[in-house]
Amino acid sequence: MSQPGDEELERDEEAWTADGSPLDRAVFNADGLLPAIIQQDGTREVLMLGWMDREAMRRTLTEGRVTFWSRSRQEYWRKGDTSGHAQFVRSAALDCDADALLVTVEQVGVACHTGTRTCFDGDPVRVHQGSAPAD
Repeated sequence: MSQPGDEELERDEEAWTADGSPLDRAVFNADGLLPAIIQQDGTREVLMLGWMDREAMRRTLTEGRVTFWSRSRQEYWRKGDTSGHAQFVRSAALDCDADALLVTVEQVGVACHTGTRTCFDGDPVRVHQGSAPAD
């Protein structure tokens, strides 16, 4: 007997296969976009988050430079073409649901358009730190 949520699990199982192209396995949102987390190769520092459609993902995986879809300008942009702050692809991986892409890069210059090293340097958020339970 089916339980609430079984449909989602079945869809997840169908979407994930070890074969097939990453473009075919990727799960794009209703707008046809996939979040792409950009991480510095070696240090694992998270540099930025951008959005890719299928074509931007294809270009990123096949051309060796990160390409995004600009939601505001409605056009493709390859990181560094105007600023010189390029991102050279080292590896990529889809997450467990195939609805996010992690791209490790060699970053040349700063990653953020504001001039900071990462897009997460300029606005720290105050949090209450949790503690793991003792063993």
